[in-house]
Amino acid sequence: MLRRGAVLLVALGTVAGAQARAADPAAAGGLLLVANKGDQTLGIIDPVAGRQVATVKQSGTTGHEVVASPDGRTAYVPIYGDAGVGRPGSDGRTMDVVDIASRRRVATIDFGAPERPHFAVFGPDGRLYVTAEGTSSIKVVDPRTNAVVDTLPTGQKESHMLALSGDGRTAYTSNVGAGTVSVVDVATKKVTAVVTVAARAQRIALSTDGRFVFTADQDSPRLAVIDTKTNKLAPGVALPGVAFGTAPTPDGRFLVMALPGLNQVGVLDLKSMEVVRTLDVPKAPQEVLVRPDGRVAYVSCDASGQVAEIDLVEWKVARLIAAGPMVDGLAWARR
Repeated sequence: MLRRGAVLLVALGTVAGAQARAADPAAAGGLLLVANKGDQTLGIIDPVAGRQVATVKQSGTTGHEVVASPDGRTAYVPIYGDAGVGRPGSDGRTMDVVDIASRRRVATIDFGAPERPHFAVFGPDGRLYVTAEGTSSIKVVDPRTNAVVDTLPTGQKESHMLALSGDGRTAYTSNVGAGTVSVVDVATKKVTAVVTVAARAQRIALSTDGRFVFTADQDSPRLAVIDTKTNKLAPGVALPGVAFGTAPTPDGRFLVMALPGLNQVGVLDLKSMEVVRTLDVPKAPQEVLVRPDGRVAYVSCDASGQVAEIDLVEWKVARLIAAGPMVDGLAWARR
């Protein structure tokens, strides 16, 4: 029979082992997809090996973002163009479709006009929703046919990023130059509210429970917060630096934020609405992806061509993974 102390040690060892396994990339069963703007490729990272194992050349210049299909088999890369948001340059009009297993582009979706398609997300209806800055709209794509089947207006310029409510009924776009967030009823295809958040906004995220929308002021170190029940601004959150990409943890406790000017990642406690810790990462962190199991966050670091892997159990940077030049958008493809 084990003594009481031994039982306690075994129990603690079991908990520690479970935490270690949870933080282990092998426990998550997926691949990390990255959009490498510098060489116009889709990168495929094996998170167990901690290295980029393949790249797929994009069909145009340049894809900033990537999304994976719910079954983890297919990646979609909107081809935005060769300039930054709001700046003159080429206007992309296509989206690449990549078979992840064979690591090759299998189709290219043409939106029919220079739209500057930027960010894509799957809805619960299985359709793909893509921001189209050039026409202040959201394009809806049927992935079974790779055809554009609908258009939702945003009513604002530079509709750059997109979040969908859990039930798929409401879309929220961050409109960079307008400094607003559009609230769009998907069924009626009508803008139900436009919320002014700053002179310039950027990326957008929804809290896990769908109660709040977050977007970062690009001129002041402040996170704008929208109450989705009223579609009005809630009290903002002071930050140590200007934020960019953000992502909530699945348990709803924290919001992980890229702070590019500080070369840090900040962690916001969503109960107290206070920043409770910061972590140093390589230069110019951009996008944040929290792994579906909630144990790891990945942060693309544009200037270094690396992805910072952050252990959300120990709250530390576990390792740096080499990606491609100017790594930006991130997606998780489950296996």
